[in-house]
Amino acid sequence: MKKSVNNPNVFVSLQDLLKMEPLAKGFSFLSRKQKVKSILGGKHASKLRGRGLDFEEVRNYVAGDDIRNIDWKVTARTRKTHTKVFSEEKEKPALIIVDQSKSMFFGSQRKTKSVVAAELAALAAFRVLKEGDRVGGIVFSDEGIDVVFPKRDRKNILRFLETIVRRNNRLNETKPVSFDTALAEIFAKIRTIISHDFLIFIISDFHRYAPEVVKEIAYMSRHNDVILAKVYDPMEQHIPKEHLIMGNEDSQLKLDGRNKKIRERFETGFDADYEQFETKMKKYRVPLFKLNTITDIDVQMKDILIKPRK
Repeated sequence: MKKSVNNPNVFVSLQDLLKMEPLAKGFSFLSRKQKVKSILGGKHASKLRGRGLDFEEVRNYVAGDDIRNIDWKVTARTRKTHTKVFSEEKEKPALIIVDQSKSMFFGSQRKTKSVVAAELAALAAFRVLKEGDRVGGIVFSDEGIDVVFPKRDRKNILRFLETIVRRNNRLNETKPVSFDTALAEIFAKIRTIISHDFLIFIISDFHRYAPEVVKEIAYMSRHNDVILAKVYDPMEQHIPKEHLIMGNEDSQLKLDGRNKKIRERFETGFDADYEQFETKMKKYRVPLFKLNTITDIDVQMKDILIKPRK
């Protein structure tokens, strides 16, 4: 693709990402907000024997419970001592990891995957900030990795978004590097930031899959909430019914999309890879969802939250 600064579907700008802020409402990436739909199932809201922020339930009194929380009305009615249980909202700093590598620089109909990933990162950052938590991020490209440490500060989000824009706008000039090398560096950076009780949101096409990805995600999910968003272009799943010539700077590939068997193998391969990855993530209770490059990001997120999760 040739660079066109006037085409927001190919290259993103800070102004484009700031437009995500008003859309960051009506959902939550966390689970503690009971009135807001959440992607997570609720790992970090803990029940306490004492005073908390939100009333949880009434149960039988157990020795050691705070007597100040005894529910005298229920106790009088049942003639058994009952206590109120409250839930406390723990701080949940967020780290948003955004893929802006060469494989993301593709879009067949509307937007590139890199633009969609940038928009989702902005949407997530503004949502987390509105919920009162610290938010930071890591942007990785074929040229390097940028880290913005989590802070409870809108200016920090702007620095994060500016970093995404800078990496995104250089995608037509970068050359792919060894993913295994980049992967090791990315996860090494993540481990220097997170401890426990983090929300880790990884946005990528997961195009260059490696077993090391599963290993690292499993490690992070032990003491943190991890969410994965796969960005894909419809042409990666369904090829058009026509003769195609596909390639890069080094080589070309001729593909006959008119051949039904080739189209079916193409689609089956995409679905099988995704389902295999999804199955492995379910083992570690890590939510995984996918977003296409055609439909508006806010529309897709609402659909994901409304659709019942398996």
